[in-house]
Amino acid sequence: MSVWEIVLLVVGGLLGGGINAIAGGGSLVVFPALLATGMSPLVANVTNSVSQWPGYIGGVIGFWPDLKDQTHRVRQVSLVAIAGSALGCVLLLTLPSSSFDAIVPALVILAAVILYFQPRLKAYAAARQSAKPGTPAAMYVVLFLAATYGGYFGGALGVILLGALAMVSPDSLRRNNAVKSAISLVVATVTVIAFGIFGPVSWLAVALIAPAALLGGVLGAKVARRIPEGALRWTVIVLSLGVGIYLAVRAIQGG
Repeated sequence: MSVWEIVLLVVGGLLGGGINAIAGGGSLVVFPALLATGMSPLVANVTNSVSQWPGYIGGVIGFWPDLKDQTHRVRQVSLVAIAGSALGCVLLLTLPSSSFDAIVPALVILAAVILYFQPRLKAYAAARQSAKPGTPAAMYVVLFLAATYGGYFGGALGVILLGALAMVSPDSLRRNNAVKSAISLVVATVTVIAFGIFGPVSWLAVALIAPAALLGGVLGAKVARRIPEGALRWTVIVLSLGVGIYLAVRAIQGG
């Protein structure tokens, strides 16, 4: 691995961890960085999932003041998140890699679209603060589907979880954001175990990205209210659309 590739992955991990804590979508920064080193989409996705795990720990640490009195909410949905993410991991590891290569452009572009609608999701979440919580069944179904997506790909998972929590568990945006970070950590832990044992992980890349993602997650949560989120979000959207189009063209051309 060249020096510039090492720098690229460290910077990508730092930015990815911070973006995950601030706005969600940090994996959409790390994923193209891994692709730029020559990895296949499948290896890049698996390595991305494993290397992002410390960043989620950092996010939980940063949001702990808003999370410490909500541990019951996290426990309530943890089993569902574990089951959903495990299913996503099984689908990724058992389906042919060509299937993932074919669908990943659409997933990246979908994640960019979700990020585009993030302000509306946040406005919806704010409007739902005084509403009554959804039924437990609805909450479990929605979070199970979100966790399955997270186990399979995970791009913009934080945004999806925040919207899901707004639908089924109304609360203040700040408190839901903290719970989102905890659920993301649960999903990420499942993917680390599954991909670490069975997946084609590039452990050198993980060793470079993971510490940077941890630092980025802590710093991102601390400065979440001071960063111009709009500019950050649009940067990730444009990057994701570019990566999605590139992967689609490569898939059409057969490699």
